[in-house]
Parts: sequence; C-alpha cells; structure tokens
Amino acid sequence: MSASAPSRTRTAFRVVAIAEAFSWGGLLVAMFFKWVVQEDPHSGIEGGVPVMGAVHGAVFVAYAVMCLVAWRQFRWSFKVAVLAGLSAIPPFVSIVFERKADAKGLLQRRADAPVAA
Repeated sequence: MSASAPSRTRTAFRVVAIAEAFSWGGLLVAMFFKWVVQEDPHSGIEGGVPVMGAVHGAVFVAYAVMCLVAWRQFRWSFKVAVLAGLSAIPPFVSIVFERKADAKGLLQRRADAPVAA
C-alpha cells in the first residue's frame, strides 16, 4: 500500500461525507416543494423527489462504502465505524462526523498500525 493511500482515503471520505449531506439537503428541498408548496401533493406530480431520492440513495451507499474503507484503512474501532455509518441517517450529520473525526485524528493511519508492503 502506498504512503498516499491514507491521504486519498481521507480526501475521498471527506468528499463523500459532504456530498451525502448536500444530497440530503436536495431531497429535503424536493420533498418540501412536493408536500408543502404544491397545491395537491396527491396529484401524482412527484417533482424532483424521484431524482433527488435516487441521487441521495446512490450517495448514501457510497458513504456507507467509504465508512467501511475508512474503518479498514484507519483501523477504527467498531464503535467509531458504527457512528460513522449512523451519521448518514440524520440530515447533515455526516459533515459533523467528518469534522470531529478529522479533529481527533481518526482520518489518519495510526502510528501503531502495520503498513502493508
């Protein structure tokens, strides 16, 4: 494994965590327009909900995969990995998790972790 792999994983994790939060925001906006702004939400006009739902679903899965990659790469405890995954459920919390994980050094390879040749 190259020395830059943890750096690439850190960058990818950050990008996907931020994208997950933005896709949540987009889905919330689409649902607002469907259920609040639209005169009859049961008219069958879905607006942007199907599109943003699909986008958010794809980014959510990418975030889950990145959590697994980061768990292995950075040797997170099971508890940290679960918290990372659960942070995608409430809107915008994936960014909060990413910021706190970075501040605590969780997005870096531990010094005592073995490095593969």
